[in-house]
Amino acid sequence: MSFARFLTKRVLQGILVVWGVITVVFLLRYVTPGDPVTFIAPLDASPELRQQIAAELGLNRPVYVQYFDYLTDVMMGNLGSSYITGTSANARIFARLPVTVELALASTVVAVVLSIPLGVVSATRRHQPADYAATTFSLVGISTPNFWLGIMLVLVLSVQFGLFPTSGMARYQGDPLLFVDAVRLFATQGAIQPFVTWLSHITLPAITLGTYFTALVTRLTRSGMLDELGKSYIQALRAKGLPETLTRYRHALKNTLIPIITVLGLQLGTLIGGAVITEAVFDWPGLGTLVIDSINARDWVMIQGCLIVIGVSFVLVNIVVDTLYAYVNPQVVYD
Repeated sequence: MSFARFLTKRVLQGILVVWGVITVVFLLRYVTPGDPVTFIAPLDASPELRQQIAAELGLNRPVYVQYFDYLTDVMMGNLGSSYITGTSANARIFARLPVTVELALASTVVAVVLSIPLGVVSATRRHQPADYAATTFSLVGISTPNFWLGIMLVLVLSVQFGLFPTSGMARYQGDPLLFVDAVRLFATQGAIQPFVTWLSHITLPAITLGTYFTALVTRLTRSGMLDELGKSYIQALRAKGLPETLTRYRHALKNTLIPIITVLGLQLGTLIGGAVITEAVFDWPGLGTLVIDSINARDWVMIQGCLIVIGVSFVLVNIVVDTLYAYVNPQVVYD
């Protein structure tokens, strides 16, 4: 199978998964308790007024008609309008999405920068203090709940020592400050303070969200390196006199990174959808916070839109990872 057919197959599979997500998300509204009309209508609303509201929202039509209309709207890129506020779901969701993606990417950077060197050191210094320290860190990182770690970081580093802000996103002249904004201000105005402000606000949420990821990749890197260092081709390279540094990092680590790339991609998708708790702890105005607010208000249009965007993001990340995996590993069997 050629690379083009492999990529086409992955895209078609991704479309089927997205269709399944849309269908499940749509049906969830009918299997969960609560009626959107109840949250919109006044407490003393008459049955006639409730029926009028249901008709305006299109909720009195057959389910299959609502499903096909909803599916058509989503395929056209229209996620609907909020039952509660009447605002466009697209506008609210895509205003929050970059904030969540930035947090997920920052957590991934934290994980990659820390975990791979730790895994390599742990594997090359097996049964030494460095190995014990790295394995203990990975065990603690995997075992620590995100919400507890976030609260402890705030209490110790923010409240006790005042090193970081306790919550919220960095802002510049009243507007949310993303990484690209900080870089643009530095490039155009030479202002370093916006970047420092951005860094101080994102550090604790990124550590909180990325700790489990860091521990997981550390363990994978350690086990992968140990497996590669024990193979015969490594012994052959050493027998030929190749420097140990080149043997470890150019050959053993390169082969170890192939499965780690897959995990990185899968975990990036998980981070985008799993940042709900971290965003709640740090009052981070991302997609997770929007999901919680929408659930509390039973705003089904917003809930459905958020879940679909998270599902599509997860599928896209997996397609990119599969493509990158096939590119990095020429021996991959496309079928």
